[in-house]
Amino acid sequence: MDVVNVPRPDLSEDDVAVLALLARGLSLDAVARRLDTSDRTVRRRTRTICDRLGVATPIEAVVWAARRGLI
Repeated sequence: MDVVNVPRPDLSEDDVAVLALLARGLSLDAVARRLDTSDRTVRRRTRTICDRLGVATPIEAVVWAARRGLI
């Protein structure tokens, strides 16, 4: 499948920041600390990202974003 023709869901800069930090191996709690927000917010955002991308796990979301050059 050609990546150029794959529709890209609307991901905010914050969504991409979460994915980038997860890609570096940070836990959801560590991402929350790094972004100076609650772990509950990061968990909710991660679920929303997964839903938008149509993937089941944050790891799949990271792979999705990396393959498309977002992170």
